[in-house]
Amino acid sequence: MHEINITPMVDVMLVLLIIFMVAAPMLTVGVPVKLPETAATALPTEQEEPLTVTITADGRLTIQTTEVADGEMIPKLTAIAAERTSKKIFLRADGAIPYERVAQVMGALNAGGFNEIGLVTDSAGPSFGAGDASNTESNGG
Repeated sequence: MHEINITPMVDVMLVLLIIFMVAAPMLTVGVPVKLPETAATALPTEQEEPLTVTITADGRLTIQTTEVADGEMIPKLTAIAAERTSKKIFLRADGAIPYERVAQVMGALNAGGFNEIGLVTDSAGPSFGAGDASNTESNGG
């Protein structure tokens, strides 16, 4: 018998496919933050990888996973905006951060060239009368 048995190779490839399918959602921005919960719906997905800025509970700023000092924020964002086609950016802020800090960072994002700012939240927030009063869950992003 002079044929190549490809069954073991197919088995390995299927196992690798399953591993990558499970691991891919975990490869998003890895800065731990406790997001506020709202009744907002998810934004549609885009072709370009979304740019994310995170404000941690202790007030530190990160672009994707790189920590950035306050004074370096606008120059870095300007450089990034020059290379990107989309002016959309997502802001993840810990729920314990004062609104003033979030507004200051949003101003820096705008000054850096990003005028489409999406606030990232968890979806289990109050519905504020949208739907059944007993249902407190909503779609969120």
